[in-house]
Amino acid sequence: MANLQDVATAAGVSKATVSRYLNRSLELPDRTAKLIDAAIIDLDYTPNPHARRLSLGRSDTIALIVPNISSPFFAALVAAVEAEASDMGLALALYATLNRPDRELSYLDLVRTGHADGLIFITNHAGTDMLAAKINRLPRCVVVDENVVGTHVPKIFCNNRQGGWLAGRHLAQTGHRHVLFIGGVDQMVSGAHRFAGFASAMNEVAGPDYRIERTCGPYTVEAGRNAGHAFVARDPASRPTAIFATSDELLIGLYEILSEAGIAIPHQVSVIGFDDVGPLHLFAPALTAVRQPVRELGQRALRRLLAMDGTDPDKPPSEELLDVTLIERNSVAPPIRPFHRNPNSED
Repeated sequence: MANLQDVATAAGVSKATVSRYLNRSLELPDRTAKLIDAAIIDLDYTPNPHARRLSLGRSDTIALIVPNISSPFFAALVAAVEAEASDMGLALALYATLNRPDRELSYLDLVRTGHADGLIFITNHAGTDMLAAKINRLPRCVVVDENVVGTHVPKIFCNNRQGGWLAGRHLAQTGHRHVLFIGGVDQMVSGAHRFAGFASAMNEVAGPDYRIERTCGPYTVEAGRNAGHAFVARDPASRPTAIFATSDELLIGLYEILSEAGIAIPHQVSVIGFDDVGPLHLFAPALTAVRQPVRELGQRALRRLLAMDGTDPDKPPSEELLDVTLIERNSVAPPIRPFHRNPNSED
């Protein structure tokens, strides 16, 4: 198969001249152009589209770094980005970090030295200065879903504060005053904002007459199981009457333990989830949850990345918040007992 050098030799010009001519970045005299065209036809030369894109500074490949692809949320997000990229004629290079910081740093180096046109980055833990520094060195990057503090790149999140507020208002309006919040640590912006919105709504609806207990940890099934074991081990009279589990993974682990213990939902405890990406409508009972627009999140991230041109480095990075929605099903009911504040307890 003929290559670019073969065409250049046959036409009596340099390889660079042929390359620039094909890329339409060089105007040639008619005689020279005809010699190149004739050589292409005679040699049956077919340009390599990948090499051509690289010569133009493009690879038509987008990198996507995610914590994992086993959780419903991240799997749906990857699928959304993949579908959008395919519609645009782009390839997707996927890297799963298993939510390990060392793998994140390694993959960031790989992306920076590779040929991807840009990166969509997603983590599921609190960031570090080193992580932020590596992201800031990338020419084109969008941070999605969970913030990495210290990064100066465009960011797209679902409105976590709004989601917490919707869950808190729903429980408070149903009559709950003693509630358990299971979620991320304050160092994660998603966890801090979901809790802030939740507490704000409880206070708005219930006034001072409420109590929130909080269990912090990662958004994992195992963390949900641990919270479930702690709940089951308590004296039933002292348990919260409602639980807000702030991810699908936490909810799955929690439901597993509550079911094993024979605790009926919502008759003995009400439950609200967050994400609503998994088949929560198939749970028994079907689960009320705050739904994140995960498909839109992936689409917006890719479009924002492709819109970056890097021509105004002094312009502050944008931050976009997508609205979330409360999907009411059958896992919330009025509390089984009235709330009596213990003056010695902590909120």
